[in-house]
Amino acid sequence: MKDIAINKKAYHDYIIEETYEAGISLFGSEIKSIRAGKVSLKEAYVSFKDNEAFIKDMHIAEYKQATYNNHEETRDRKLLLHKKEITKLASKCKIQGYTCVPLKMYFKSGLVKLEIALAKGKTLYDKRESDKKKTMERQAKQALKR
Repeated sequence: MKDIAINKKAYHDYIIEETYEAGISLFGSEIKSIRAGKVSLKEAYVSFKDNEAFIKDMHIAEYKQATYNNHEETRDRKLLLHKKEITKLASKCKIQGYTCVPLKMYFKSGLVKLEIALAKGKTLYDKRESDKKKTMERQAKQALKR
């Protein structure tokens, strides 16, 4: 599996509870642009409508060698999940404080897959605590190296 894009902001802003693997419905020019690595998950989120899951605000740059019929950069793209997974995620996202965010995009046996997570928003205190924990771990590793 080759990682294409990772959403580091999601790990900083949310507490990840469950992860799911989803396929994405894409156009040909979008695949070409993804293979070139021109994709951003930073502002993206997952929404649910009529028992279907969509990823919104995911930016895939236009493919320059494509025809005049190129794709829109931030269009809504359908996620391919099982019906049980969609209903479970949609019901949990209705609870206040929970959301569904993309974590990373990768190739798996030639297909583009998206790892999405059910996440709960961190408060400022939680963010400070996790930053403190990371710096302590980093300092411990440096002390062991010496």
